[in-house]
Amino acid sequence: MNLVKLAKEQVKSVIQNAIKRCIETGIFELDSIPDIMIEKPKEKSHGDFATNIALELTKKLRKNPREIAQHILNCIDLSETFIERVEVAGPGFINFFFKKEWLYKAVEVILSEGNNYGKVNIGNGKKVMVEFVSANPTGPMHMGNARGGALGDCLANLLKWAGYNVTKEFYVNDAGNQIEKFGQSLEIRYRQLKGENIDLPEDCYHGEDIIERVKEYLDEHGDDLENLSSDERRKKLVDFALKRNILLMKEHLRKYGIEYDVWFHESSLYESGEVFETIEDLKSRGYTYEKDGALWFVASKIDKSLKDEVLIRANGIPTYFAADIAYHRNKFEKRGFDIVIDIWGADHHGHVARMKAAMKALGIDPERLIVILMQLVRLVRGKEVVRMSKRTGKAITLIDLIDEIGKDAARFMFNTKSADTHIEIDLDLVTQQTLDNPVFYVQYAHARTCGIIRALSEEGIVLDKSKIKVELLQQEEELELLKKLLELPEEIEIAAKNLDVSRVTKYLLDLASMFHAFITRAELKMKMKN
Repeated sequence: MNLVKLAKEQVKSVIQNAIKRCIETGIFELDSIPDIMIEKPKEKSHGDFATNIALELTKKLRKNPREIAQHILNCIDLSETFIERVEVAGPGFINFFFKKEWLYKAVEVILSEGNNYGKVNIGNGKKVMVEFVSANPTGPMHMGNARGGALGDCLANLLKWAGYNVTKEFYVNDAGNQIEKFGQSLEIRYRQLKGENIDLPEDCYHGEDIIERVKEYLDEHGDDLENLSSDERRKKLVDFALKRNILLMKEHLRKYGIEYDVWFHESSLYESGEVFETIEDLKSRGYTYEKDGALWFVASKIDKSLKDEVLIRANGIPTYFAADIAYHRNKFEKRGFDIVIDIWGADHHGHVARMKAAMKALGIDPERLIVILMQLVRLVRGKEVVRMSKRTGKAITLIDLIDEIGKDAARFMFNTKSADTHIEIDLDLVTQQTLDNPVFYVQYAHARTCGIIRALSEEGIVLDKSKIKVELLQQEEELELLKKLLELPEEIEIAAKNLDVSRVTKYLLDLASMFHAFITRAELKMKMKN
């Protein structure tokens, strides 16, 4: 149950009914009642909720807003509500103060809903896909993938709590130029290991993992590549290395707390014929033309600011863009997702408009495709920027980060700010067990609650819901903590609507802060009594 929403509905209802009475008695001359905006005042002294409806009605009624507010207040009926009193304040704001029973209701709801407390249903079962990370399987996952993983997985979990039917998907780029380059890199490393004096081109993959994959192949299969053609050798090496890399990705993501529902392979779009089927669909709709032997998508027909893009090169090979269009068409038309959310790096900014244009060309509402662009991550120790792993002396990868600070700290820190904001993580700070560490700060609040329950249990005291006397909660810090607890469903709803998990993280930090202050005061009072 969303008690904040219930309270806002009660405020709106009593205001509407009061205005209707003002109209019926001739105090107001109105044809209709405008939308009533309800907000939470910044100052506690201004009540629990407030509305500026009197100011909004000033022009229509040609009256002073305080006078309008007073007329509304005079006609308000608070029976059968949680509202205790109403006041007119400032230039004409109407402030609402709620009874303690409203706060006490939070205890009843939390205990009855248990682990489901906070869940809302704004999604109504709509099918949503969240596609995230989708790292190139030719090498280890990096910091961008680490942030994308935390953002995507937590967003998917948030949307589930908001009533959506969510699928988490990883798109495996196992076709196209990068795989050709991957095969070339593997074969050259193989030939070098066999003693050939041959250089690895600059545009190939130079990571140590390429050498590791070749060595692993030789350990498992011996030298069965020696008498094969270059193409056959590359295929065997690619098949082996891709499988090994994808298994490593799954293992590392699992350590990060991420389990995908679907691992979708780009190669399947070629095997099923969907890439060429999609291109034919665009052709039939009049969104392609031929030039210089290549087939082009007329993006400019959708948006004049966009440049046209190649779908099929002059050599007859489809581009990555063509496969990506087919992939998104598959999401919407083949699998029937209502909403598709992609999480991409900020460097993909220019690709967003092109992909939305392609969806529109296919007759798919581009508003159903939501792309979240995430900004860069900076790791520091104190004031020094960190670029290399202590363990390997190389660029920090996802698994390095997990090994160093743990998955919980990484996931939490990546969600302390919205995706469109640059983020900095102090590796030393997030591993300290001090209240300066925001991760520990929230974890310690949980630990303290568990400690209280454990201490009660050791004294033989068992929580009996039927014997709880909520009316004993009278102190301001107790009531403020209850107020914060009942905000959770509303926070979940707003965060889900804005696709912003950081709102929930900030809520947790605020709640932890209030809880620590509450417990510290309680402990101090006990010491003074003793």
